[in-house]
Amino acid sequence: MADETPLDRFRQALTGAVRAIAHDPEAQVSWTADAPAMQGDTLRVPMPARSLPADQAREARGFADSFALRLRHHDEALHRRAVPAEPEARACFEAVERVRYEALGETRFAGMRDNLAAATDQRTRTDPIVRAREADEVPLRTALALMLREQLTGQPIPDGARRGVEMVRDFIESRVGDDFERLGDLLTDQRAFQSLSLAMLRHLDLVPPELPDEDHGDDSGDEEPGGDEADEEGEDQPQDDATRRPQEEVTGEAGEDEDGEGESSEGEQDLTEGEGGEEGEERQLPARPNRAWTDLPDSFGYAVFTDSFDEVVEASELCDPEELTRLRAYLDSQLTGLAGVVTRLANRLQRRLMAQQNRSWDFDQEEGLLDAARLARVIVSPGQSLSYKVEREVEFKDTVVTLLIDNSGSMRGRPISIAAISADILARTLERCGVKVEILGFTTRAWKGGQSREKWLASGKPAHPGRLNDLRHIIYKKADEPMRRARKNLGLMMREGLLKENIDGEALLWAHSRLLARPEDRRILMVISDGAPVDDSTLSVNSAGYLEMHLRKVIDWIETQSPVQLVAIGIGHDVTRYYKRAVTIMDAEQLGGTMIEQLAGLFEGE
Repeated sequence: MADETPLDRFRQALTGAVRAIAHDPEAQVSWTADAPAMQGDTLRVPMPARSLPADQAREARGFADSFALRLRHHDEALHRRAVPAEPEARACFEAVERVRYEALGETRFAGMRDNLAAATDQRTRTDPIVRAREADEVPLRTALALMLREQLTGQPIPDGARRGVEMVRDFIESRVGDDFERLGDLLTDQRAFQSLSLAMLRHLDLVPPELPDEDHGDDSGDEEPGGDEADEEGEDQPQDDATRRPQEEVTGEAGEDEDGEGESSEGEQDLTEGEGGEEGEERQLPARPNRAWTDLPDSFGYAVFTDSFDEVVEASELCDPEELTRLRAYLDSQLTGLAGVVTRLANRLQRRLMAQQNRSWDFDQEEGLLDAARLARVIVSPGQSLSYKVEREVEFKDTVVTLLIDNSGSMRGRPISIAAISADILARTLERCGVKVEILGFTTRAWKGGQSREKWLASGKPAHPGRLNDLRHIIYKKADEPMRRARKNLGLMMREGLLKENIDGEALLWAHSRLLARPEDRRILMVISDGAPVDDSTLSVNSAGYLEMHLRKVIDWIETQSPVQLVAIGIGHDVTRYYKRAVTIMDAEQLGGTMIEQLAGLFEGE
């Protein structure tokens, strides 16, 4: 068609190639600004620039080829029955399985070799392995997968990861022996490959030795990896296609940080064994003896090495008033056009809220105020009854709204500016409607762990330390504070150096605990974020997906146990896989309107 762009034609070509490789005529390719992922038959790959640079086009083809090979050569039901429960073992198991089906493509289709190499390079560039300075900072899943790929396909280790791999190469090779060579002979047999993969993980001490290989991959040993659900699926092979699709939304091939997250929704209860994690925000929960459910579970499978260096700080304490004034002026200058649009939407929200709060009248009453519409009847027939009206108030719950804004480094630039100005306008709007608003932010005090990591190093680097960074939770506006007094505080989000790492699970608990201490009847918590939790220091010394699993458990606990209404907005990041009530926007410009619509939906839903 004449109006088709080069990107449209490129996507159509990718779709055709994917359908041919996967033997799936329903497969579709779409672009994404988020991590590449697979949902059912829809493959979301990175969108190249309009000019289709060769390297970006190769990356897109690489991810499309990888997903197509997964559709063709990967049995999700078989995989789920074998996946180990231990988080680090699960991450390695996922990574090794991807190497298997990609190796089938690289060895059979010459055209895929460069494409898959480009996708691997892209994944590696954002992996903690490129920043590792010591062997214990190297993610084992990444190093193991790259070494196995090197053995099976002859492809070299990507330049950025070579130093990290060499730090652990001797350790891995001394443990796995000839497992790599034996795996190379089993590429077409997923069941046998995964059985040997589990043996290899056992050699690396990632899977308990008391679990024999035969307990995985058949119907007799499904208890630990996938629970009852896995057992049920193991009985019926015809259900494989049906059970494969929903799981792809979780595993999804969504980049390096999700390799260990594939089974978190089914297996996350296993994390609660062992460590009794000291929850950093537990001490802030209000005392509510009649509300036993508000007590945090003994463990979310999550530990905090130390909370001695964490801080909860008001925005005004982080810089002087003159700088706050300057930063606020800079924020206003950046978003003059957007403010008008969001204000119009906010006024619409105000009208909708005020309409719910308007008083109404009961007419034709025996007594009350004289109804002016009945004056003629009163004059003609003074004895006529039912000429009065009584005012009746419509019940509108006393409400407080908390806006919890991700203050991580990836929000730098326009996303954080729009989040700040939207929060400002929304707070003023709700304030006019009698709804109290609290604005909070979360980040860390340092990159690379700060004082918490230094204390851990000084303590001899104990294994599995849990969260290993200094939290910084910021109060921009308290619920009882007028917006005019807190207005300047939002300028702090523009300060250079403020935005660092994001540990969402603990921030959510902190904001939630503050809401529980409020007296209002209705409590709403809105989370605004642009990515999954990331803290390099924590993830480098704990199991893969450690922070993300904790976030999932906290969300589930709030959504199922708490009276707090939880809603999330993801900016360029799919948060619908975490939150039941969530929306994802690809353009930060949509944030203000989305926040308003989500809140309006919550109020009208009542």
